[in-house]
Amino acid sequence: MDFYTHGDVRDLKSFAAVDAAITHIRDLYTQSVQAIEAAYDALLRGEEVNMDALDACYPYVGVNISPESIENVDATLAFGMVDSPGSYGITLTKPALFQDYYAEQLMLIQKNHGCEILVGRSRWPIPLPFIPHLNQGTLTEEQTRRLKHAFHMPDLSRINDDIANAALGTGVKNFPLPLALFTGERIDYSLDRLHHYTGTDPKHFQKFILLTNYQRYIEPFQIHGYDVVSKNEDYTEFVAPGDVVTRCGESGLYHEGITPTNLPQMPAYHLKRPDGQGITFINIGVGPTNAKNITDHLAVLRPHCWVMLGHCAGLQNNQELGDYAMAHAYVRDDKVLDDDLPPTIPLPPIAEVQVALQTAVANITQQTGRELKSRMRTGTIITTDNRSWELRFQEIFTRFRQSRAIALDMESATIAGNGFRFRVPYGTLLCVSDKPIHGELKLRGMANTFYKARVERHLLIGIEAIKLLQQNTEQLHSRKLRSFDEPPFR
Repeated sequence: MDFYTHGDVRDLKSFAAVDAAITHIRDLYTQSVQAIEAAYDALLRGEEVNMDALDACYPYVGVNISPESIENVDATLAFGMVDSPGSYGITLTKPALFQDYYAEQLMLIQKNHGCEILVGRSRWPIPLPFIPHLNQGTLTEEQTRRLKHAFHMPDLSRINDDIANAALGTGVKNFPLPLALFTGERIDYSLDRLHHYTGTDPKHFQKFILLTNYQRYIEPFQIHGYDVVSKNEDYTEFVAPGDVVTRCGESGLYHEGITPTNLPQMPAYHLKRPDGQGITFINIGVGPTNAKNITDHLAVLRPHCWVMLGHCAGLQNNQELGDYAMAHAYVRDDKVLDDDLPPTIPLPPIAEVQVALQTAVANITQQTGRELKSRMRTGTIITTDNRSWELRFQEIFTRFRQSRAIALDMESATIAGNGFRFRVPYGTLLCVSDKPIHGELKLRGMANTFYKARVERHLLIGIEAIKLLQQNTEQLHSRKLRSFDEPPFR
């Protein structure tokens, strides 16, 4: 078997310097996009278009790992290395958006294995819908009909999560092996979905992500974001749906863009730092399908972590409304991930995230020792797909007892499951908003009082936890999220 083969990649070039390889990747991608743009303009002019004659394909990057180069690789590394010799490769997209990530990962591989970087042009065409600025015009019915036949459209046979799901098979290996979890076409698919669901361009997303199931958290986050940006600290922009950007000028805050009439399905807000290490906050709404949907697409951005801040039903009699519940285990009654991640697979707690959340609660509440322990419980969270779970009380009561669960919600296990599946560190800190099995239901007036008193503090705890995690990114990506034959890209 030839370990060093890169399929039918064309014009494969070798680079000793990562910067030169990244430049060539950008050039190849730009050439492909320009070819599609020219063909699109020709179609608008009524001219015939033959995309098969154009070489508008994704760029490809690969490496050859020799047996000798793996002998002395640091076994404590979570990524940036492989433990099997052979060829590794993947198609890439949007190098302007991902170039820092690509450069970081390639430099680590080169450092650990001493290999050169191979760059060429794949045979995977870039679909027209994944060139965003070409999707904004209005076409006639005839142009739309011709469009479908003249241009390449997304190929669902290639847009899958087989790499992330460890579903590539065993035994005799086909080369090249995957260099990353996602192909260029899979990434483009998710970037398009992110813009659709969140109402913001993917370029605004930051590396630390907070998720919530209540829009009530958004207003205090906006106020906090404006305050931080106005002080010209590390954060320089606040971006809201519609790509409305808030910056600080000589006369104070000013806004660019138009707020949309209607919010998108899962509105996203971005407190941005120039290095991309800021905070993205998304109201994902209620339910495990929403939680899976958004994290399916966020994963391609390779965030440092995502943390769930939401409300839950307290299941312990000694809990009080407003107490915090931090997950160290999950009962996955959500079911939406069962085909991708069997429910028998455990979801380990990520120590760095757990410590950051607990420290954040102490810092914001100014509570310590027994007092802190009485207000924050650590334990098992049950995530259900049934919003009216209370109506099945007799059926599930035994499950509550057996699992020792402290709280129940509809998103947390799904978010943690996709974090495990996509190798993204995860955590959960919920706030007890009612205790149905103990007869403490939210009445309308009581709920409003609760939300006013608790939401802002809960949000500040989440922001404080992110602040702590930003100081420890090197330790954040745990080996417990990676198997023995992982793609080397984080």
